[in-house]
Amino acid sequence: MFKVGDNIFYPLHGAGTIESIEEKDILGESKKYYIMKMPIGDVKVMVPTENAENIGVRDISDKSVVDEVFKVFDMSAEDEKVSWSKRYRDNMDKMKTGDLVEIADVVRSLSFKQKEKGLSTGEKKMLGNAKQILLSELVLTNNQGKEELEEIISDKIQKAYEQKLATEMEILN
Repeated sequence: MFKVGDNIFYPLHGAGTIESIEEKDILGESKKYYIMKMPIGDVKVMVPTENAENIGVRDISDKSVVDEVFKVFDMSAEDEKVSWSKRYRDNMDKMKTGDLVEIADVVRSLSFKQKEKGLSTGEKKMLGNAKQILLSELVLTNNQGKEELEEIISDKIQKAYEQKLATEMEILN
């Protein structure tokens, strides 16, 4: 059970801090909810306490996981020749795990795809959501501001993408 002040991660929403635990009457049923404030934007999320762990709510990641996340951005993404719909499903499955490294992989691969040939509307939205989920946890875990983290991630992705292009040019020559 989590308590007020805990930083937690809620899949497909991101990380936040429990501000309170309140009993709410919704559709005639009274239940306790964690009231979670997200560090990015002025958003609050209600999470039912009774099945929080079953729906994937967890403590935020520790520093070792954050180090793994930043390593993901240093790697080149594989060029997959799959349809956008399969890629979308695969990426959504990764995001649903709530695994920060998997979410970072989604951000990196979609960022590469965006640089190469653009993204569908659905993938653009997914990239935005994945970035927000990732940043919400990194802000709480790394004690850095959103803008600073965005810049670090963007720089790492750009360097990895340029390295990928250089490698492709070497192979062609």
